[in-house]
Amino acid sequence: MRLKGKSAIVTGGASGFGAGIARKFAAEGARVMVADLNIDLAQEVAGDIGGIAYHVDVSQNGSVANMAADAKAELGTPDILVNNAGITHLPTLMEDVSEADFDRVFAVNCKSVYLMARHFVPVMKQAGKGAILNVASTAGISPRPRLNWYNASKGWMITATKAMAVELAPAGIRVNAICPVAGETPLLPSFMGEDTPEMREKFLSTIPLGRFSTPEDMGNAACFLCSDEASMVTGVAMEVDGGRCI
Repeated sequence: MRLKGKSAIVTGGASGFGAGIARKFAAEGARVMVADLNIDLAQEVAGDIGGIAYHVDVSQNGSVANMAADAKAELGTPDILVNNAGITHLPTLMEDVSEADFDRVFAVNCKSVYLMARHFVPVMKQAGKGAILNVASTAGISPRPRLNWYNASKGWMITATKAMAVELAPAGIRVNAICPVAGETPLLPSFMGEDTPEMREKFLSTIPLGRFSTPEDMGNAACFLCSDEASMVTGVAMEVDGGRCI
């Protein structure tokens, strides 16, 4: 019960790593708002964990502003924010990624972090405490070809994490990131280009521990970083990647 009495918002919490984080937080005692564009899946996860489902488009200022207002009524000032919502473009040459796909990747992966900070940091500052966790990626540390702009968005997130951490530390707010390698999530086929046994074997050969990241792996790492056990940890981009970045 490391998060007993705490409230948390997990964006992109309806599936994949986000769902793993939401489930772990609830198991550790937190009241969790599962925020996602897919409200049906969000309701399913929230129903399983006794949480709150919320429909949000984290790339849109008005949608995040509405969530902040409704979260205040449901949760009070959140103790924990997890910026997990993310997308990618399909593997392709950097010059062949469409402008629309580029804009969408940066709106969901980067602008969302700004919007969440804009609407939630002021109340967290007033409370004088809080933990923010950004779900980045090994792609932001060790980029792979043909995912160029996705790589760049996750590198942005890691730098944003450190910048947020140093600015918000005097306010009592910690900011960290986790960097998973690809896992069994809805984005896996997009990362690989095609989901075949051959492509999986090729991808797994780059991970020393020999398996993909799981939602449970992300939940465990996120729980530690957002708990009081990590009260002296801020500005960290923790690799949860089976050794992929060694």
